[in-house]
Amino acid sequence: MGPFIGENFMLTTDAAVELYHRYAAKMPIIDYHCHLDPKMIARNHRFSGITEAWLGGDHYKWRAMRANGVSEEYITGSRSDYEKFGKWAETVPYTMRNPLYHWTHLELVRLFGIDRVLSPATAREIYDACNAALATDAFTAQALMRRCNVRAVCTTDDPVDSLEYHRELAAGDFAVRVLPTWRPDRALAVADAADYNGYLARLEEASDVSIGSYAQLLDALRRRHDCFAAAGCRLSDHGMDTFPTDDYTENDLRRIFDKVRGGSTLHPQEVAQLQGGLLFELAVMDSEKGWTQQFHIGPIRNPNTRMFRRLGPDTGYDAIGDKPCAEAGHRFFDRLESRGALAKTILYNLNPKDFEVLAAMAYSFNDGSVPGKMQLGSAWWFLDQERGMRHQIDTLSAFGLLGRFVGMLTDSRSFLSYPRHEYFRRILCDVIGADIESGRLPRSETAFIGQLVEDICYGNAERYFGFFENDDKRQ
Repeated sequence: MGPFIGENFMLTTDAAVELYHRYAAKMPIIDYHCHLDPKMIARNHRFSGITEAWLGGDHYKWRAMRANGVSEEYITGSRSDYEKFGKWAETVPYTMRNPLYHWTHLELVRLFGIDRVLSPATAREIYDACNAALATDAFTAQALMRRCNVRAVCTTDDPVDSLEYHRELAAGDFAVRVLPTWRPDRALAVADAADYNGYLARLEEASDVSIGSYAQLLDALRRRHDCFAAAGCRLSDHGMDTFPTDDYTENDLRRIFDKVRGGSTLHPQEVAQLQGGLLFELAVMDSEKGWTQQFHIGPIRNPNTRMFRRLGPDTGYDAIGDKPCAEAGHRFFDRLESRGALAKTILYNLNPKDFEVLAAMAYSFNDGSVPGKMQLGSAWWFLDQERGMRHQIDTLSAFGLLGRFVGMLTDSRSFLSYPRHEYFRRILCDVIGADIESGRLPRSETAFIGQLVEDICYGNAERYFGFFENDDKRQ
């Protein structure tokens, strides 16, 4: 019996094997949406060990450990690094058929050269081997990115972020392009007046604009938008349960902003109106600069009140929402299209019922100006697993043009997560290879299909986002 992660892992046909090894495997990575810390990249962070690199901040693993009966002290608590790692090793055998099982072993093989299955029996050996590797210069943050053939990453950044580490990286000699992404969710989080006004104080400081009116808020956001553009930003990103739907007038927006700025709690309709107005203006800014806008639709945030109060956000307690998005999304994009201000757009759904909804929505607004201008994004979060990826690939193929898809992203906080691109590429090649083997696609067109695979893995993203336009600084 060979190793678990063999050279043809997940490739079930001869055509899939050819597509992967001849075309997909060699392509560099553009990770255009991630949650890496730019400071860790700029300072070329050296990890204290595999527990920090693997378990620190990874709420996917935290959810699995809790489901396996692991108490919080071994997850976010004060237990030693090896004790925490040991609890993860106890959990891994129970993650079979969860993507964590495949990701874990892909990362062990590709990054550490370890082809053993992680379990309590192998935990100490693997822990020691990983820690020894992470202590070397080959496993610093920048070295890991270079080893994984990464060309560019886009971090996720708030309008009040200083972007100092992006500027530091741009002025240095690190060949991987590290760019910010404009993520203004907190600028729209108007439901909690006290928290929102605290945020506006930070926005005032960052923008050097006194924010006493709705017009001044837009001015402050535009100034920061300009700063992001100067730092190389080419994408925005918005996380929402659904698109705002309520109609509003400019007078409504001014009045509602004055109310929340004065510390009063808004009615739900007022929240939706102000969010809708702000989102529209931000989308116009994106269009004016030629950016790509991303909309991540469908989460329920922090439903576990007790654990939210204990641990805060992004700790593994979010879930899938069920709000309708079809009518609201079409109204939002139609308004932008009517204004001549609809930017390139990628739509991501968290609820699997919305794959077809968002795919059809995107293709209602393509205008022939850019290949794939509006498109369905890669399988995201809870759907970032084999069934979800196959569903996304099949839906995009059925409703649009798979060959114009900008491909995979990690959406990760981990520097060890780049093998997820390999995971996607193997699934992509297996899907297409099966169509060749069954006669659904012509074997005579394998060379063109191979180019299509290369484009999905890398080329489409390079052209679509334009990160390297007029730029000689390449790996």
